[in-house]
Amino acid sequence: MVNVRFARATWGLVAFLLAVVVWGAFVRATGSGAGCGAHWPICNGEVLPRAPALETIIEFSHRVSSGLVTLAVLGWAVWAFLAFPRRHRVRRGAVLGVLAILVEGAIGAALVLLRLTGKDDSLSRAAVMGLHLVNTFFLLAVVTLTGAWAAGLSRPRFRDQGAVGVLIPAGILGLVVLGISGGIAALGDTLFPASSLAEGFRQDTSAGAHVLLRLRVLHPLLAVAVGTLLLVTAGVCSLLRPGRSVRRASFALTGLVVVQLTVGLVNLALLAPVWMQLVHLLLADAVWLATVLLGATALAEDAPRLSVPRLAEPGSAAAP
Repeated sequence: MVNVRFARATWGLVAFLLAVVVWGAFVRATGSGAGCGAHWPICNGEVLPRAPALETIIEFSHRVSSGLVTLAVLGWAVWAFLAFPRRHRVRRGAVLGVLAILVEGAIGAALVLLRLTGKDDSLSRAAVMGLHLVNTFFLLAVVTLTGAWAAGLSRPRFRDQGAVGVLIPAGILGLVVLGISGGIAALGDTLFPASSLAEGFRQDTSAGAHVLLRLRVLHPLLAVAVGTLLLVTAGVCSLLRPGRSVRRASFALTGLVVVQLTVGLVNLALLAPVWMQLVHLLLADAVWLATVLLGATALAEDAPRLSVPRLAEPGSAAAP
């Protein structure tokens, strides 16, 4: 069953979600997460803050946008149940999307109520931020896949997929680990800014360096490793699943990975200014969604496969 209007609306919802995610990163990068104090859902004890400071405006606007996108997801889920029959995978995707957006709000509230914002440099903050990122990835993936299913993409098949069935999960897992390390690196850049690359390197390798700085150095290494894995995955999928949709998804992922690695180097050279952090995050989410869509198209039941002739067994009539 195909519903083009629902699919197009879903792509709009994905864009809205990405905008809210990037604005949330702006809140963290500018140190505005404590702009409403340790109050949630109210702000500094008020429903509508009066004469707010700049950091309060930034934090409060993020809360408003998060509330609006939550309502959008709920409305989207209701539409899914009205437009698709019982047991349809679009309905299941909508339910998972609602659960994910509610968990997203709960994690955001925990960050505020536990005071894991502003200048807090605890491992607890890093752990909760890592959980936040994993849930955000899940939310984006679920909504995107639901839109693809509404547009006619067939259900995935996981058995007998060969190299494709190994590389896709490996790439997804690698991106999750890379995303967590990127969140830690960004937090380290915010809390421990450096005036030069040399100073940043000294910070990371100092005997008394904070654990966030020690972990920050891992991110570029993981980026190269996971980027290479994704390029290999895109190439193998394009070869073994020669359909048009898989080729397009492979090409998109390849281009995004190259651009993201380049932007990562520029971000490092410029000492991670706020605007570059936001661009880097947006591209990271784009790479994530491109990988998810490549996996969904390459593992689809009706995905064309490369025909590989099998050698006849010794002793059979066809054997030479």
